[in-house]
Amino acid sequence: MDSDTIIITDDNGNEKEFGVLFTFNSDEFEKSYVLYYDLGEDESEVYSSIYDEEGHLYPVETKEEWDMIEEVFQAFMAEDEG
Repeated sequence: MDSDTIIITDDNGNEKEFGVLFTFNSDEFEKSYVLYYDLGEDESEVYSSIYDEEGHLYPVETKEEWDMIEEVFQAFMAEDEG
């Protein structure tokens, strides 16, 4: 995923633009992840999805993946502050 923004279509067919915070790959889960935020809202809410080579997004489904994403996000935030 090479863009600074992504467009997500909701269940009603409405498109919304999100800013990409960062992407990363997990060797443990053999998946790629993107963390993003709503450009029209306060940046404090960050979302995460799995993405494939074509750029399709999929939901994160396991607690183990969410725990790993949280660790990566916390490390990113600590680097950003330092």
